[in-house]
Amino acid sequence: MKVYLASPEATTLIAHPLRRATDPRPEPAPATAPRRPAVSLVIPVLDGTCDITWLLGQVPDCVEEVILVGDVRGHSPDGPVSRGGPCLRTVEQRTEGAGNVFHAGLLAACGEHVVLIDSNGSMSPGEIPRYLHYLENGYDFVKGSRFIAGGGSVGYPLLRRVGQRVLLRVARRLYGQQLTDVWYGFCAFRREFLRLLDLRGDGVELGAEIVAHALHYGLRIAEVPSLELPRRDGASNLRTVHDGARILRTLLDERPRTALVRLVPAPRFRRVSARHTARSTPESKATNS
Repeated sequence: MKVYLASPEATTLIAHPLRRATDPRPEPAPATAPRRPAVSLVIPVLDGTCDITWLLGQVPDCVEEVILVGDVRGHSPDGPVSRGGPCLRTVEQRTEGAGNVFHAGLLAACGEHVVLIDSNGSMSPGEIPRYLHYLENGYDFVKGSRFIAGGGSVGYPLLRRVGQRVLLRVARRLYGQQLTDVWYGFCAFRREFLRLLDLRGDGVELGAEIVAHALHYGLRIAEVPSLELPRRDGASNLRTVHDGARILRTLLDERPRTALVRLVPAPRFRRVSARHTARSTPESKATNS
């Protein structure tokens, strides 16, 4: 009895012995691409005004969930915005204080990456992919900056710009970081940072508070250029001096323990040459006499 061992080549050729040569070849299984982390967009509605139609039209495809939180009466109900678009969820939060509204929206987010923008139309959701790029490459917290190349602000008053420079200098001294925009509210971060977030402010200082907490816990921070657009719901009610004082108080309250030491400039000692020292010593005076 003879036994014939098939070669590896023959085994490869006769993979389907019942198939005929005229049968069509089966289509290869499509390679499954790695799924990107889910992205949640949180939009606080603080005064009941929100151009939801414009905002949803600007949301990129990478966003899977949009959360409206705050005074959301009269807005679209929960469910998908459009076929294949992000899912819209509303969280009604009427508690006093903007910090509670922000926190409620962040806690309701289900995505691994959370993006936070204002509802007044001054921040474009089309910039979100820039923020996600840095989150997907090792950074923990990404914030927008209006004062680096590619960023800007439409109609930024001169007095507010001067105040921004003063507060920025104080923030750099307090936290030892070379940031360019401390309190701009357009930011994105990993969900792990949410457990460290403790929002207590109720106004314009919320942006500075979030950045201060990120610096305090040593998160890797990146800044991306962002363009602040004109508001779509009327004129701004910001007050330069009053808002600047609130931001300054927040920066001081959240400062690290060693911050006050950095505020005091180090003493400067004049270098004394060895020749001058030798002339002033008692031995040199006795020699000269």
